[in-house]
Amino acid sequence: MSRAIITRYFDAFNAGDTDAMLALVSDDVQHFVNQGEMRQGRAKFSEFCSHMGVSYRETLRDMVIFATEDGTRAAAEFTVHGEYLQTDPGLPEAHGQRYVLPAGSFFTLRDGRITRITTYYNLQDWIAQVSK
Repeated sequence: MSRAIITRYFDAFNAGDTDAMLALVSDDVQHFVNQGEMRQGRAKFSEFCSHMGVSYRETLRDMVIFATEDGTRAAAEFTVHGEYLQTDPGLPEAHGQRYVLPAGSFFTLRDGRITRITTYYNLQDWIAQVSK
């Protein structure tokens, strides 16, 4: 079941369907972003998704999903294929740069919902790619 939930989450991400992503997370979801602070709750996660949708256009490919037998934890490894659309404060200026970046996400699940999302990627690699 957890593999199916994570698959639906990433399918929604690739489709740009934030509402479908939000439907899969708990009200108290904890969202940890690489190099950033934890966001608590569905509303904060929704704000993050809205911001990302304006600043970046990304598709996740080469997806491999792992899950524990008890369904409480999952992980995914993938490659981000993206375009930097609008300057994100504190980061290089955006002008449509494209990037390809290996990344991974870790999840905790409870009662059929995602309660924790932790995402990692190499920020310095991304900065180097968009600074060319």
